[in-house]
Amino acid sequence: MHVTRILAVRHGETAWNHDTRIQGHTDIDLNDTGRWQAARLATALADERLTAVYASDLQRAFNTGAAIARVQGLSVQAHSGLRERHFGALEGKTWAEIETQHPEEAKLWRSRVPEWSPPEGESLQVLQQRILHTLQALASRHIGEQIALVAHGGVLDILYRAATGLELQAPRSWLLKNAAINRLLWTPESLTLVGWGDVAHLEAPHDHAGALLDEKTT
Repeated sequence: MHVTRILAVRHGETAWNHDTRIQGHTDIDLNDTGRWQAARLATALADERLTAVYASDLQRAFNTGAAIARVQGLSVQAHSGLRERHFGALEGKTWAEIETQHPEEAKLWRSRVPEWSPPEGESLQVLQQRILHTLQALASRHIGEQIALVAHGGVLDILYRAATGLELQAPRSWLLKNAAINRLLWTPESLTLVGWGDVAHLEAPHDHAGALLDEKTT
């Protein structure tokens, strides 16, 4: 059967996640909690047979992917097509700052208007096209195999919607946790959801709690 199994993973926590600052294409690395999450994730996936590990070229995703790849005896492969949505002039701001300084943009963002883009940024429609094109390109290389895609909250959101048939404007009712394990099946005709949001590997006692993703902390 022409199927590629996909482990889709959001990067570990960063300082900007913790502070609820919008990251987008801003290249923020993992914090201590994020590095712990990446290590736990890599250990949890040690018994999985992965043919390849692809990651966004932004540090937070690339270094999460590198932790997985090391345990697998692979090298992480950077791919800019897996980058987070570009939030342009809104990057670096907290949601509270955006609501105060850019109320019209905040309203359009909350409404998930597909064609709206932040100033100098990327619309949901453009993001969707980019992510689905990248998925097609990577998954088609690995028919009959299993790969990991390590990316960002906005990327995972697009994959979830594609696998469940939800429109871009549909409200989000699913969690996108840092370093959670999400499982998908890709064929040339479809994308299917197998499992979502597995964080059992992160539930050991630790000084820092992993951050949840919402619309404000991508």
